[in-house]
Order: sequence, then structure tokens, then C-alpha cells
Amino acid sequence: MAKILLIYATTDGHTLEICQHLQKAIEQHGPRVQLLSIADAPTIDLEAFDKIVLGASIRYGKHSRQVYEFIERNWQILDRKSNAFFSVNVVARKPEKSSPETNPYLLKFLKQIPWQPKQLEVFGGKLDYPKCRYWDRQMIRAIMWMTKGPTAPDTVVEYTDWNQVEAFGRLIAEM
Repeated sequence: MAKILLIYATTDGHTLEICQHLQKAIEQHGPRVQLLSIADAPTIDLEAFDKIVLGASIRYGKHSRQVYEFIERNWQILDRKSNAFFSVNVVARKPEKSSPETNPYLLKFLKQIPWQPKQLEVFGGKLDYPKCRYWDRQMIRAIMWMTKGPTAPDTVVEYTDWNQVEAFGRLIAEM
């Protein structure tokens, strides 16, 4: 049975929620999944896994520096294994930007890294103004105003399509 490592980089915790949902979806098909924060990734032996999945959120148009550093250090190992990458971002709330082929953040990211994941996905994120620090809330509201999104400071909207997450989990289990 395949050993799967699911690594996540999250800013506000929603990518971890998606990973926990993915873990359940994958494990329904038999494989066991080890869930790991990218902060702990340097301590793990990637060679011990058959499949590696990396998921990361976007903040201010970029994935975290830790994601780039992890890929830079490990892209050759990733390339040798069954692998996948998914991005979580609020711009994916728009149907025309919700696929790996059309999401501008994912497309830009793929041009900046040496690794080309075998499977890709994009999930809509979660907008939770009350949880944001003051300046983050103001910046995100300004971005949302420019992109015609919700700006009320008490807004909480989850754009994640959980059926899409489950379908990606089945894909990972089968790859």
C-alpha cells in the first residue's frame, strides 16, 4: 500500500482544513496519509514516501517563502515520485480563474520553480475578515474592492468546493 505525505503551508488555517479533508478522502480508498506542516518538512525523510502532495495558500499574490525553499531543496526527489501540488486562493472564487490552466497565481508560481508537478489543482479559499489582523484586513479589503469582491469588515465567506477536494483526494489515491 502506498505511503503518502501531505505537506501544507497555511496562513490562516484553511489550507490545513482542506488537507484534513483530503486526508480523509484519500484514506477512504486505502492509502495511509501522513499530514505535515511545511515548517516540519526539513525533519522528514521524503524518500520514505511513495507519493508527495504539497498544498499552499496565497497571501498578497504569493505562496509563502517556505514553499519556494522546500521545492528548491527537494524538487529532484519530488520529480522521482508520484506527486501533486494544489494552491488555495480567493481569486479562485471566480469561475474563469478556478482551474490550474486559468489561475494566474498558480501559472506564475509554476514559472518560478524548477519542479513541474504531475497533478495540479486550485481550490477557492476562505475570506474571514474578523480573523485577520487589522492591516491584513485593510489590505485584503482593498484588493477585494479592486476585484469586485466582498468588503464588509464582518464578512466570512468560504469559497472551497468540498466535492472538488474529494475528487482530488480520489485522484491522489489512484495516481
